[in-house]
Amino acid sequence: MNFALLITVIVTALTLVVAAYVIAKLIGPRSYAKVKGEPYESGIPTRGSSWLPVSVGFYLFAILFLMFDIETVFLYPWAVVVKEFGTMALLSIGFFLIVLVLGLAYAWRKGDLEWK
Repeated sequence: MNFALLITVIVTALTLVVAAYVIAKLIGPRSYAKVKGEPYESGIPTRGSSWLPVSVGFYLFAILFLMFDIETVFLYPWAVVVKEFGTMALLSIGFFLIVLVLGLAYAWRKGDLEWK
């Protein structure tokens, strides 16, 4: 395997990220006025702290959504190559979907999909 190419890509990526950050810091506008803390577009001043506690249910629901959404994305490459691999592809995606359905059933039975 040619690791020189991999190292070149990583070094280039890091260099570009650092360069973009440095350039933004050097030529970016600096404003530390009180108006920066005002609400954008709505015009309604905030009352109290913006850091309000959020129910952990929202985070759990979001994580479950992302998990099932990403797993669904894995179905697209499978659909492209299913004819090439035949029965093996069908069995592997069947196993994948069974695990997915079991995970959904577990989350549903545990009550994680209910808004409380």
